[in-house]
Amino acid sequence: MKTIGEKIKEARIKKGLSQTELAEQLGYKSRSSINKIEVGGRDIPRSQIVKIAQILDVTPAFLMGWEDDKPNAEILSAGENIYKIPVFSSVSAGFGAYACSDVIDYMHLFIANPADVPEMLCIKVTGDSMYPKIEDGDIIVVRKQDSVDSGSIAVVLVDGEEGFVKKVIYDNEIIELVSINPEYAPKIFKGAEVLRVRVVGIVKQVIKTL
Repeated sequence: MKTIGEKIKEARIKKGLSQTELAEQLGYKSRSSINKIEVGGRDIPRSQIVKIAQILDVTPAFLMGWEDDKPNAEILSAGENIYKIPVFSSVSAGFGAYACSDVIDYMHLFIANPADVPEMLCIKVTGDSMYPKIEDGDIIVVRKQDSVDSGSIAVVLVDGEEGFVKKVIYDNEIIELVSINPEYAPKIFKGAEVLRVRVVGIVKQVIKTL
Protein backbone atom coordinates (compact mmCIF):
# COMPACT_ATOMS: atom_id res chain seq x y z
CA MET A 1 0.00 0.00 0.00
CA LYS A 2 1.28 3.45 -0.87
CA THR A 3 2.21 5.88 1.89
CA ILE A 4 0.41 9.19 2.24
CA GLY A 5 3.56 10.89 0.90
CA GLU A 6 3.58 8.69 -2.20
CA LYS A 7 -0.11 9.45 -2.79
CA ILE A 8 0.51 13.19 -2.47
CA LYS A 9 3.35 12.93 -4.98
CA GLU A 10 1.18 10.91 -7.39
CA ALA A 11 -1.69 13.41 -7.19
CA ARG A 12 0.67 16.40 -7.43
CA ILE A 13 2.26 15.08 -10.63
CA LYS A 14 -1.16 14.27 -12.09
CA LYS A 15 -2.24 17.83 -11.28
CA GLY A 16 0.87 19.15 -13.03
CA LEU A 17 2.31 20.96 -10.01
CA SER A 18 5.95 21.12 -8.99
CA GLN A 19 6.99 20.74 -5.37
CA THR A 20 7.71 24.48 -5.33
CA GLU A 21 4.24 25.35 -6.63
CA LEU A 22 2.53 23.11 -4.09
CA ALA A 23 4.66 24.57 -1.31
CA GLU A 24 3.64 28.11 -2.31
CA GLN A 25 -0.06 27.24 -2.31
CA LEU A 26 0.29 25.69 1.14
CA GLY A 27 2.22 28.66 2.48
CA TYR A 28 5.50 26.80 2.98
CA LYS A 29 8.76 28.72 2.53
CA SER A 30 10.48 26.15 0.32
CA ARG A 31 9.97 22.99 -1.71
CA SER A 32 11.97 21.02 0.88
CA SER A 33 8.88 20.85 3.10
CA ILE A 34 6.96 19.11 0.33
CA ASN A 35 9.87 16.82 -0.40
CA LYS A 36 9.97 15.79 3.27
CA ILE A 37 6.25 15.03 3.19
CA GLU A 38 6.54 12.98 0.01
CA VAL A 39 9.42 10.86 1.30
CA GLY A 40 7.58 10.28 4.57
CA GLY A 41 9.82 12.29 6.80
CA ARG A 42 7.22 14.71 8.10
CA ASP A 43 3.95 14.18 9.97
CA ILE A 44 0.94 15.98 8.50
CA PRO A 45 -1.91 17.34 10.65
CA ARG A 46 -5.44 16.49 9.54
CA SER A 47 -6.24 20.11 8.65
CA GLN A 48 -3.26 20.17 6.30
CA ILE A 49 -4.31 16.88 4.68
CA VAL A 50 -7.67 18.44 3.86
CA LYS A 51 -5.98 21.52 2.37
CA ILE A 52 -3.58 19.42 0.28
CA ALA A 53 -6.50 17.33 -0.98
CA GLN A 54 -8.36 20.49 -2.04
CA ILE A 55 -5.37 21.80 -3.99
CA LEU A 56 -4.75 18.46 -5.70
CA ASP A 57 -8.44 17.76 -6.49
CA VAL A 58 -8.55 14.51 -4.54
CA THR A 59 -10.22 13.46 -1.31
CA PRO A 60 -8.60 13.27 2.12
CA ALA A 61 -9.73 9.64 2.03
CA PHE A 62 -7.60 8.99 -1.05
CA LEU A 63 -4.51 10.53 0.57
CA MET A 64 -5.11 8.53 3.77
CA GLY A 65 -5.32 5.32 1.74
CA TRP A 66 -9.02 4.68 2.31
CA GLU A 67 -9.71 4.71 -1.44
CA ASP A 68 -7.64 2.41 -3.65
CA ASP A 69 -5.89 4.01 -6.62
CA LYS A 70 -8.59 6.58 -7.39
CA PRO A 71 -6.88 10.02 -7.45
CA ASN A 72 -9.89 11.47 -9.25
CA ALA A 73 -12.52 9.55 -7.31
CA GLU A 74 -16.21 10.19 -7.59
CA ILE A 75 -16.14 12.18 -4.33
CA LEU A 76 -14.01 15.27 -4.86
CA SER A 77 -13.03 17.85 -2.25
CA ALA A 78 -14.42 21.22 -3.30
CA GLY A 79 -13.65 23.59 -0.43
CA GLU A 80 -13.28 23.87 3.35
CA ASN A 81 -15.51 21.02 4.55
CA ILE A 82 -17.50 21.26 1.32
CA TYR A 83 -17.37 18.12 -0.80
CA LYS A 84 -18.63 17.17 -4.22
CA ILE A 85 -20.74 14.06 -3.65
CA PRO A 86 -22.10 11.87 -6.46
CA VAL A 87 -25.84 11.56 -7.05
CA PHE A 88 -26.82 8.07 -8.17
CA SER A 89 -29.83 7.25 -10.33
CA SER A 90 -31.17 4.61 -7.94
CA VAL A 91 -30.53 2.75 -4.71
CA SER A 92 -29.19 -0.27 -6.59
CA ALA A 93 -26.83 1.89 -8.66
CA GLY A 94 -25.48 3.62 -5.58
CA PHE A 95 -24.69 0.43 -3.72
CA GLY A 96 -23.73 -1.83 -6.61
CA ALA A 97 -20.43 -1.89 -8.46
CA TYR A 98 -19.40 1.68 -9.22
CA ALA A 99 -19.81 2.80 -12.80
CA CYS A 100 -19.58 6.32 -14.18
CA SER A 101 -22.88 5.88 -16.01
CA ASP A 102 -24.66 5.40 -12.68
CA VAL A 103 -23.79 8.93 -11.56
CA ILE A 104 -26.33 11.42 -12.86
CA ASP A 105 -25.09 14.54 -11.06
CA TYR A 106 -22.98 15.86 -8.20
CA MET A 107 -23.95 17.91 -5.16
CA HIS A 108 -21.80 20.10 -2.92
CA LEU A 109 -22.40 19.19 0.72
CA PHE A 110 -20.96 20.38 4.00
CA ILE A 111 -19.39 17.44 5.85
CA ALA A 112 -17.81 18.32 9.18
CA ASN A 113 -15.53 15.28 9.47
CA PRO A 114 -13.39 14.51 6.39
CA ALA A 115 -13.25 10.87 7.49
CA ASP A 116 -16.99 10.60 6.72
CA VAL A 117 -16.59 11.70 3.10
CA PRO A 118 -15.98 8.24 1.56
CA GLU A 119 -19.10 6.95 3.29
CA MET A 120 -21.48 9.55 1.85
CA LEU A 121 -23.51 9.44 -1.35
CA CYS A 122 -26.74 10.84 -2.73
CA ILE A 123 -29.60 9.02 -4.42
CA LYS A 124 -32.42 10.45 -6.53
CA VAL A 125 -35.64 8.93 -5.27
CA THR A 126 -38.38 7.67 -7.58
CA GLY A 127 -41.90 6.88 -6.47
CA ASP A 128 -44.14 8.17 -3.69
CA SER A 129 -44.02 5.38 -1.09
CA MET A 130 -42.31 7.72 1.42
CA TYR A 131 -44.57 10.70 0.68
CA PRO A 132 -44.77 13.35 2.12
CA LYS A 133 -41.38 13.12 3.87
CA ILE A 134 -39.60 12.01 0.70
CA GLU A 135 -41.24 12.81 -2.63
CA ASP A 136 -40.62 11.62 -6.16
CA GLY A 137 -37.52 13.39 -7.50
CA ASP A 138 -36.13 14.33 -4.08
CA ILE A 139 -32.49 13.58 -3.37
CA ILE A 140 -31.53 11.78 -0.20
CA VAL A 141 -28.13 12.05 1.43
CA VAL A 142 -27.09 8.63 2.70
CA ARG A 143 -24.31 7.54 5.03
CA LYS A 144 -23.19 3.98 4.30
CA GLN A 145 -23.57 1.69 7.31
CA ASP A 146 -24.78 -1.87 7.82
CA SER A 147 -27.11 -1.34 10.76
CA VAL A 148 -29.61 1.24 12.04
CA ASP A 149 -31.82 1.65 15.09
CA SER A 150 -35.40 0.43 14.81
CA GLY A 151 -37.58 3.21 13.42
CA SER A 152 -34.82 4.77 11.32
CA ILE A 153 -35.33 5.60 7.66
CA ALA A 154 -32.74 3.56 5.84
CA VAL A 155 -31.63 2.26 2.49
CA VAL A 156 -31.95 -1.50 2.25
CA LEU A 157 -31.28 -4.15 -0.36
CA VAL A 158 -33.52 -7.20 -0.63
CA ASP A 159 -31.92 -10.35 -2.04
CA GLY A 160 -28.83 -8.26 -2.76
CA GLU A 161 -30.43 -6.58 -5.75
CA GLU A 162 -33.69 -4.69 -5.22
CA GLY A 163 -33.19 -1.43 -3.36
CA PHE A 164 -35.67 0.41 -1.14
CA VAL A 165 -35.86 3.50 1.05
CA LYS A 166 -38.04 2.55 4.02
CA LYS A 167 -38.55 2.92 7.73
CA VAL A 168 -36.95 -0.18 9.26
CA ILE A 169 -38.74 -1.77 12.22
CA TYR A 170 -37.25 -4.65 14.20
CA ASP A 171 -39.46 -6.92 16.34
CA ASN A 172 -37.99 -10.18 17.65
CA GLU A 173 -37.33 -12.27 14.52
CA ILE A 174 -39.16 -9.87 12.20
CA ILE A 175 -37.94 -7.05 10.00
CA GLU A 176 -40.65 -4.74 8.73
CA LEU A 177 -39.99 -2.27 5.91
CA VAL A 178 -42.59 0.45 6.32
CA SER A 179 -43.65 3.14 3.86
CA ILE A 180 -44.76 6.51 5.18
CA ASN A 181 -47.44 6.67 2.50
CA PRO A 182 -50.34 4.58 3.94
CA GLU A 183 -51.32 3.44 0.44
CA TYR A 184 -48.33 1.07 0.48
CA ALA A 185 -48.48 -2.05 2.64
CA PRO A 186 -45.42 -2.85 4.77
CA LYS A 187 -43.01 -5.53 3.58
CA ILE A 188 -42.59 -8.10 6.36
CA PHE A 189 -39.77 -10.62 6.63
CA LYS A 190 -39.98 -13.34 9.29
CA GLY A 191 -37.57 -15.95 10.60
CA ALA A 192 -35.02 -17.02 8.01
CA GLU A 193 -36.45 -14.45 5.58
CA VAL A 194 -34.77 -11.64 7.54
CA LEU A 195 -31.50 -12.77 5.96
CA ARG A 196 -32.84 -11.49 2.64
CA VAL A 197 -32.73 -7.93 3.96
CA ARG A 198 -29.48 -6.00 4.21
CA VAL A 199 -29.22 -2.46 5.54
CA VAL A 200 -26.68 -0.51 3.50
CA GLY A 201 -27.13 3.05 4.70
CA ILE A 202 -29.05 5.54 6.79
CA VAL A 203 -30.82 8.57 5.36
CA LYS A 204 -29.23 11.67 6.87
CA GLN A 205 -30.89 14.42 4.84
CA VAL A 206 -33.61 15.00 2.28
CA ILE A 207 -33.06 17.64 -0.39
CA LYS A 208 -36.39 18.69 -1.80
CA THR A 209 -37.03 19.49 -5.44
CA LEU A 210 -38.65 22.81 -6.31
